[in-house]
Amino acid sequence: MAEPNTTAEEQAQPNPNEKLVKVFDSEQESEALVVKGLLDSAGIDSDLASASLLQDAFPGMGGMIITVREEDAGRAQQLIAESRQAVRASSDEPDDDETKG
Repeated sequence: MAEPNTTAEEQAQPNPNEKLVKVFDSEQESEALVVKGLLDSAGIDSDLASASLLQDAFPGMGGMIITVREEDAGRAQQLIAESRQAVRASSDEPDDDETKG
């Protein structure tokens, strides 16, 4: 009897028993999408979920939440922190137009 063929996608199915950790949340969907892209490009599987389900219980709270596997949380948080530092550093530098004036 032949064994059933399994595709790479079937082998990569998430384990429902894996613990997920929230590594990022934002009121801005666009910001959350940028962070998800950062994690994806680093090879970290992440899940982007809407926190709008909390609107009924906590009005004014919503936005987006990113979760990763527990074992990836430290690396994900480090990448997010480094990215924020790079953005701050680039926004502190004057534009060429400002220095010529």
